[in-house]
Amino acid sequence: MSGHGAPDNDVSSIKAKGLDIRVAIVAASWHTEIMDGLINGALRAVEDAGLLPKLIRVPGSFELPVAAARLAPHFDAVVALGVVIRGGTPHFDYVCSAATTGLTDVSVRTGTPIGFGVLTCDTEQQGLDRAGLPGSSEDKGYEAVAAAVNTVAALRGAGV
Repeated sequence: MSGHGAPDNDVSSIKAKGLDIRVAIVAASWHTEIMDGLINGALRAVEDAGLLPKLIRVPGSFELPVAAARLAPHFDAVVALGVVIRGGTPHFDYVCSAATTGLTDVSVRTGTPIGFGVLTCDTEQQGLDRAGLPGSSEDKGYEAVAAAVNTVAALRGAGV
């Protein structure tokens, strides 16, 4: 079951502690309705944390790692949002793998937490269910921001 065992996505402690965390959100442009939901969820999380985001749009999920790599040195956290829906060719596998590996590499290489909000779905309905839209069961845009800013807070709390 998706979402089972998920961590608490509370970002209110960021605001309560007055932490200044610079957040960049880089979002793909494919699948407009799903992306609008992801972006709105991410912006809501940033607002709940009392932060101001920088939003950058790129063509697709394949372009997320290069954008994240350029942004990571200038921000405390980067949130990557995208949607890849399986089709009838191996394109899905290549794009999902490239986005995941690329974003992981950026995070590990730069030490900048990357919130992973890339939906890799078999169907459009699965994306809609996770996009934080009215009737959605999950809000992956919000969750991606929460993961990134809470990681920044945890690392600062550890003195690193």
